[in-house]
Amino acid sequence: MKPRILAGLVGRGIQASRTPALHEFEGDAQALRYLYRLIDADQLGVDDSALPQLLDAAQRTGFTGLNVTYPFKQAVLPLLDELSTEARSIGAVNTVVLKDGKRVGHNTDCLGFAEGFRRGLADAPRRRVVQLGAGGAGSAVAHALLGEGVEQLILFEVDALRAQALADNLNAHFGAGRARVGLDIAHEVAAADGLVNTTPVGMDKLPGTPLPADLLHAGLWVAEIIYFPLQTELLRHARALGCRTLDGSAMAVFQAVKAFELFSGRVADAARMQAHFASLG
Repeated sequence: MKPRILAGLVGRGIQASRTPALHEFEGDAQALRYLYRLIDADQLGVDDSALPQLLDAAQRTGFTGLNVTYPFKQAVLPLLDELSTEARSIGAVNTVVLKDGKRVGHNTDCLGFAEGFRRGLADAPRRRVVQLGAGGAGSAVAHALLGEGVEQLILFEVDALRAQALADNLNAHFGAGRARVGLDIAHEVAAADGLVNTTPVGMDKLPGTPLPADLLHAGLWVAEIIYFPLQTELLRHARALGCRTLDGSAMAVFQAVKAFELFSGRVADAARMQAHFASLG
C-alpha cells in the first residue's frame, strides 16, 4: 500500500495558494497518496478565535500535518505541544506535524527565505536593510536576514510593541545593535541598501504598497515574500526604477520543500518543485 499523507494549509484568503499543487505534485512524483487541502477561515466564515477548533478538527480527522499562514503563525504557538529549536528562537510556526497525538511546531519560512536570498541576491550589499512587518513571517525573515550577514536591520511595524519584541529577540540571538525599531521611514529607506516587505500588503486581497512608492530609489534592492500575485505593486515600482528585486517564489518553494519532508519523511526534489511552481504561471 502506498504511504498516505493528508496535509492542509490554515490561513485567511488563501484560495490562490500554490502550496497544495506543490505538495501534491511532489507526492505524485514519489508515488505517495498525498492530499493537501485548504482550510481558509475566510471561506469558512469564522473569526480568528476558531483556530483551536480548526486544529482539533484536523488532528481528530487524521491529518498528517498543517502549514500555517497569515494571520496564525504566532497565534498557533500556545496550541502546540512541542517546538523545534528554530521555531522557538523565531517565535513563529508555519508547519505543524501531527503525530502520536502530539502537535510539533516547526518554522520552514526562515530556511525558505534564506535559500531564496542566497540564490537571488547573493552579492547584494547588506550593511543596512529596512524590513516592513514584524509578525510571524517577519520574525522568520528577520532571522534569515541576520543569519545571511545583514549588519543592521531596521524594523517598521504598525504594532510598536511587537516591533520592539522582535528587535529584542534578534539582538539576543545575533548580538546587541543588530536590529532596532525605525522611526522615520523616509530617512531609513534613503540610507538603506535593501528593503524587505513581510506585511500582507500587496496580496490579491490587500492590494497596494506597504510604503509610499516615491520613497524607493535605484540604489535599493527590494524583496517580497508575497507570491500571489508574483509581481506586487511594490516590485513593479522597484523594477521601474531599475532596482534589483526578489519575488516571493523562492521562499514559497523552499519552505514547501522542508514542510514536505517533515510531513512525508521523504527527501523532496527541490529542483522538480521549483520547475513545477514556475509551470503554474
